[in-house]
Amino acid sequence: MTAEYASIDRMLSEDAADLSDDPLEWVRYAFPWGQGELSGHDGPDTWQRDWLSDLGRAIRSRDFDGINPVMPYMASTTSGHGVGKSALTGMVAGFLLSTRPHSKGRVSANSIPQLQTTTWQEIAKWCGLMITARWFRITSGRGALKIVNKVHDDWRIDGMAWDASRPAAFAGLHAANSSPWYLFDEASEIPQNILETAQGALTDGEPFFFMFSNPTQPTGFFYESHHGEMRKRFKTFQIDSRTAKMTNKELINQWIEDRGLESDFVKVRVLGEFPMTGDRQFIDGHLVDNAANPLLEPSFVATDPVILGVDVARFGDDESTIYIRRGRDCRHHPYKIFNKVDTFQLSLEIKRIADDILPDAINIDAGPVGSGVIDNLVNWGVPNVHEINFGGTSPNSEYADMATYMMGEAREWLKKEGAAIPNDPVLIRQLKVRKYGMVQGRRFTQYKIESKDDMKTEAIKKGMTGAGEGSPDRADGFCLTFATPVGRRRVATTRAEMTGESEDDVIGQDYDR
Repeated sequence: MTAEYASIDRMLSEDAADLSDDPLEWVRYAFPWGQGELSGHDGPDTWQRDWLSDLGRAIRSRDFDGINPVMPYMASTTSGHGVGKSALTGMVAGFLLSTRPHSKGRVSANSIPQLQTTTWQEIAKWCGLMITARWFRITSGRGALKIVNKVHDDWRIDGMAWDASRPAAFAGLHAANSSPWYLFDEASEIPQNILETAQGALTDGEPFFFMFSNPTQPTGFFYESHHGEMRKRFKTFQIDSRTAKMTNKELINQWIEDRGLESDFVKVRVLGEFPMTGDRQFIDGHLVDNAANPLLEPSFVATDPVILGVDVARFGDDESTIYIRRGRDCRHHPYKIFNKVDTFQLSLEIKRIADDILPDAINIDAGPVGSGVIDNLVNWGVPNVHEINFGGTSPNSEYADMATYMMGEAREWLKKEGAAIPNDPVLIRQLKVRKYGMVQGRRFTQYKIESKDDMKTEAIKKGMTGAGEGSPDRADGFCLTFATPVGRRRVATTRAEMTGESEDDVIGQDYDR
């Protein structure tokens, strides 16, 4: 290294250190704006400046001292098409790489082609343009996506394809005296277990976790980062294509004119909003979210029947579930979840509930092991027990089988004002993710939801194998409350049975739930 280059590197190192808490100023300083590939650009777009400014504020507020770990900065960004999110990923990667010696970054995307030909190429381009590019060796060959400091091998960025069966590959990214960081492009399509594993690895140093995506799926980890409890952990951004400099405004206006602002097409591709319904999603996600709102006050009237839905576990990590619904309320009576419980124990629990609240219907999955539960309850004289065959004939010709019919009835119930379900993330996810197809019936084309086995197979492919994953046992328990028509509850008779009073004594009294 010549004395001239050594002097330049010292100057660059000092500038990088001075700008380590100001990513926007570093981006303005480090790239040749208005020249070559950046001809016609005088700096980042407005939304990119706002994004980088927020990152800078977070860095300054955490004030990492190089020794004591700080809380991770986690950002989740949705956008329409063509806004320049890939360019921003390159700017962010270059900033972290240049201003944080011995930092370690991992970059992934929804697919290997997306990672190799789009995400990584953009990061490699921007890191090649930055003023500190000579410090690093950039590799973009197939199977070897990396940017490594020419002197220190532990100062680097690696592009990694994910494998849902091996999430551990995204764990253990340590840089205790610097910054470990992850960046996921098109995160809406990346399996939950990969993103959760990466998030769980941010335990030392000054960690960062970035997700960017068109919001294609109204379920999953990326969706949850913008909704519910998890949103509190993320800084969220929503980028409208109409506000970005580089987008085709004429084409965007044509989409809006043809499809409308409220269409899922425009929401995803223009507004950067999540769709109301995913690809072949049977129940709209917003219906489930509305019913799970913890601020919603559930209600019923005295004559609404009390209905139990019981899904009996088949094997392994499957769950046995009990849900109790009365009118528009499936929240007042707590739901029950059992793992690896035998049919006798489950039967005893159902009998205990039945003795306590005298349900008007007990709808039980009659699958491979459910019949044993049904037999026990019938032999014990428990009334109103109904055997439900998921593959049986639907009472409604719109649906191909009982499983689809029950979920269809649940969907219609969720549309009613005031319908309330437990605010349980597993139940919420299971109700949202189930897909449907159309099949030819004897006279009509019918809806048919995907089978449990297909869902379980898909979950295994994505590495989602724990309890509550794959097999929709909680959603099935809830939907079983819609399996049979049930008449109005005979309030006086039921109250008399529960209290031992005569019907004449309780007629006219308010029912106390």
